[in-house]
Amino acid sequence: MAQLLAVVGGGDLSTHAVLAAEALRKAAGRRNAALALEIRGKGGGNPIPEAAIREAKAVLLVGEGDLGEGRFGALTRARAAIDDVLTDVNAVLDRLLAGTASAPAAASASAIPTPKRIVAITSCPTGIAHTFMAAEGLQASAQALGHDIRVETQGSVGARDALTAVEIAAADVVIIAADTGVDRARFAGKRLYATNTKAAIRDGKGLIATALAEAQLQAAGTTDAKADGPARPAAAEKKAGAYKHLMTGVSFMLPFVVAGGLLIALAFAFGGIDAMKPENAGTLGFALGEIGAKAAFALIVPALAGYIAYSIADRPGIAPGMIGGMLAANLQAGFLGGIAAGFIAGYVTAFLNRHIRLHRNLEGLKPVLILPLLATTITGLLMVYVVGVPVAAVLAALTDWLKGMQGASALVLGLVLGGMMAVDMGGPINKAAYASAAALLSSGVDAPMAAVMLGGMTPPLGIALATRLFPNRFSKPEREAGGAAAVLGAAFITEGAIPFAAADPLRVIPSMVAGSAVAGALALTSGVTLKVPHGGLFVLPIPNAVTNLPGALIALVAGTVVTGLLVGLLKKRAS
Repeated sequence: MAQLLAVVGGGDLSTHAVLAAEALRKAAGRRNAALALEIRGKGGGNPIPEAAIREAKAVLLVGEGDLGEGRFGALTRARAAIDDVLTDVNAVLDRLLAGTASAPAAASASAIPTPKRIVAITSCPTGIAHTFMAAEGLQASAQALGHDIRVETQGSVGARDALTAVEIAAADVVIIAADTGVDRARFAGKRLYATNTKAAIRDGKGLIATALAEAQLQAAGTTDAKADGPARPAAAEKKAGAYKHLMTGVSFMLPFVVAGGLLIALAFAFGGIDAMKPENAGTLGFALGEIGAKAAFALIVPALAGYIAYSIADRPGIAPGMIGGMLAANLQAGFLGGIAAGFIAGYVTAFLNRHIRLHRNLEGLKPVLILPLLATTITGLLMVYVVGVPVAAVLAALTDWLKGMQGASALVLGLVLGGMMAVDMGGPINKAAYASAAALLSSGVDAPMAAVMLGGMTPPLGIALATRLFPNRFSKPEREAGGAAAVLGAAFITEGAIPFAAADPLRVIPSMVAGSAVAGALALTSGVTLKVPHGGLFVLPIPNAVTNLPGALIALVAGTVVTGLLVGLLKKRAS
């Protein structure tokens, strides 16, 4: 029979109650203590059997509300808030165990959590919104729970607030909330928990509690994303890993796309539409075109492939991946070939690294000689003889179709791409549409990018419009946040609409999807193209960056109005 009892009252915090109960169960298991658990709330639960109550020595009462305390007679009691359990479950359980051997006067004492030192890293593929939203979520949650935290953001301009060796050494736990690959070598010997940015944005307190309870020791020399992470089913881990590897490659590829696209647009601005023709050699327009088209754009596919391989196999994968990506570019296999080369190089390098065993005096040869040579040879031969030609044929067919689309096909593609940008506002669906459009720029297909950018700007702009047209549908804080959403939307940061969607998803998300789909469809059917993959309204005035600028503005305004009107009509009055 169980010697310890615990009753968790969830109330309106049913998710937190389940997390607290699971934390208690695992903590008791680590101590080999028999614990009978009951969760009380709207959904009911499994009542503690009477026989267990008769045999028990103490009961822990967690949370508020009716916990059925009368059942426990003269049993020793300890009390704790749900946040106490989520913050430091070990301290709470220790207090309960101590209470079984203490005088009754100590039985009602509340468990006092011990503050922890936490270091964290946040990162997302574009390194703009989700990176910093996740950091803010962790910082606010740690402060509310009484912990000390330092967060390093690995954004589009590199690492900010970089963690020092002293801070890492003093930390009780390391949290990595990232959608891209993060080098973990410096955390060897520390307890580490890895998840995605969405977990930190949506439930920072729950993430911190889970990390404190479930973090695992980071082994020395283990840097891959799957090592020592949270316990997850193998299939889910594999799926999440493939997506993360791809997004790591995309995040490193984007600066080449942005720089190349802008330089090509500036070349046309200074030298006209013929700026890059040989007869204009020596002019400023020709030089800018050379830099953008023959240097920056030439590195897009190698960078994509190289950093996909890096995410899978760490630094030894970069050379085979980039070389495979260059072969893909030379074989006209484009970004599809680059993706294939990256995964081939990454998994081949990782396989070789695991299975090649050398004397310790020769281990230094693996990363600089053996792995690059063997992995590059295997990747290159596969690209030349197996992958390159068929992928090039697929890409050529796709490119011809996209360049020649008109009428119904353009309308449907615009609806799909625009709508995808608003479904999860920076999540996997949004990123899939964006990454595809950005990669197509390297193949000279720039219409999808227009649908994606305009569709991504529409949600926060439409929300901002709704807060002005229908103020009674929003609370005062929401109306004030509407202005910030407008600025974020103008800069093509779709995540500015997340707080509004989270507050009323069933009405707001469909409204945003409809508006973004309209914007994307109008953009493609009116022949709008875009050579730059980011910047929003701030890049539209650049000469030749946008084809059919009036059409782009009409599509953006139409999508914004559709979202704003639908949100205002569907939402209920604010209480």
